[in-house]
Amino acid sequence: MATEPFIRPLNRPSLAFTVLVLSSAVIMGTAWAQSAPVVTEADIERARREQPNITDQDMERARQKYRSPSNAELNAAPVPTQPNIDALPQPKTTAPIDLEALAKGYSAQSHAMAQAQGLATGPGLFVFISLSMPRATLQRLVDQAARAQASVFIRGLAGGSLRTTVAQVQGLISQRQVAVQIDPQAFDRFAIERVPSFVLVRDGTRPVSCASGTCAPPEGFLRTTGDVSLDYALEYMQRRSPQFAKDASGFLRRIKGQGN
Repeated sequence: MATEPFIRPLNRPSLAFTVLVLSSAVIMGTAWAQSAPVVTEADIERARREQPNITDQDMERARQKYRSPSNAELNAAPVPTQPNIDALPQPKTTAPIDLEALAKGYSAQSHAMAQAQGLATGPGLFVFISLSMPRATLQRLVDQAARAQASVFIRGLAGGSLRTTVAQVQGLISQRQVAVQIDPQAFDRFAIERVPSFVLVRDGTRPVSCASGTCAPPEGFLRTTGDVSLDYALEYMQRRSPQFAKDASGFLRRIKGQGN
């Protein structure tokens, strides 16, 4: 009995798929061959003509145009004249500058700033005022602060003007050697709410952290407020807190002209 050859059903689809893949490859190869650019000798020659060609003559012309000056040309150039110092604007005042007074004032300011931060050795005495206070009261306090070697503090500028503030302060201190500072943080450091106020800081006090940056610890200073003289405030502090009596007595002796 004759039999027909057994043919798997998958053979025909596989053959069709293979033919399809080969056909696609042939088509892609043909397309790539058609799209690839062909560079000819004419294209190369055209690109060579479009490129700039710098010759030796071009470089020589540029060298001549932008050459450096010779020594003879440099020597012949005009020399700038020296400025005439005497022709500069001069200050209106002709009074000589007192360098010694400036140095003493700077030294006093530096010492006062160190004391206000609790960084100086020895006790500190601070007087807090306002330029709006009666002038007689201000002059008395500034005079006593100068003799006691105390520091005077102002919260801000008079009328918002630095020029006005400086003029008023100079009128108060005159020839006295006293440190006057504009320092609103000092008012916060010692919780000053009224003027005049007086603060006596004990010897050896060191600053501690607080909302205003650094403050003296509560046990390190005394504060009193009232329209009184500086010596009266110190005597009141002596009576109120005997542990501060030694520090206060030194400033009292200076006010009374009895030295340190």
